[in-house]
Amino acid sequence: MINDLGWYSSMILLIPAFLFASYAQMRVSSNFNRYSKVANRRNITGAEAARRMLDANGLSHVRINLINGKLTDNYNPGTQIISLSQDVYHGSSIAAIGVACHECGHAVQHAEGYSPLKFRNIIIPVANFGSSLAIPLFVIGLILQIEGLEFLGILFFSFAVIFQAATLPVEFNASRRALVQMKDLNLVVDDEEKGVKKVLGAAAMTYVAALLVSLMQLVRLIALSRSRR
Repeated sequence: MINDLGWYSSMILLIPAFLFASYAQMRVSSNFNRYSKVANRRNITGAEAARRMLDANGLSHVRINLINGKLTDNYNPGTQIISLSQDVYHGSSIAAIGVACHECGHAVQHAEGYSPLKFRNIIIPVANFGSSLAIPLFVIGLILQIEGLEFLGILFFSFAVIFQAATLPVEFNASRRALVQMKDLNLVVDDEEKGVKKVLGAAAMTYVAALLVSLMQLVRLIALSRSRR
């Protein structure tokens, strides 16, 4: 069985990943705050930009809702609703229209049957189920010295890692779609595109960080299991 020292010392594996995740989150907040103060020259709000992009792609049936919170923006493929936070919905900044169009990118992916998005949506229930049981099963396996439970814990946690990995192409592709459409629809001028790229690029790094944290946690669980034996 792993002693307390071994359990806590293995946390060292997670420190670099957590530091990177914290840095990525700081970049998101910093870039969004910076470019949320820069008004776009078309003087359109995030909601208006989203509506234009959706309509241009034949998605006039997709609704746009206002939700509470900051950077809580999302697209729900089940209800086909884009939810925008207040700063994005009402904001007429470069950051606002960039984030809004990114979420529209997900709606376009859904409409086109974008394969990585379909795969991610399929594994969401498995990933949620697995991640909720992984650590309890693994810890019980360590305490009772039952290798089968340890293996199940590691297997279930791997589903969360797969989900994080599947999220990366979906998010990067949504940002690429947003940038192309914003130019095609004349929502931004050339010098504004740089600000949009910084906002969306910083947001993408949070998904890279989430994958790194999950990978290091998986490596930690495998190392703990092997060291016990």
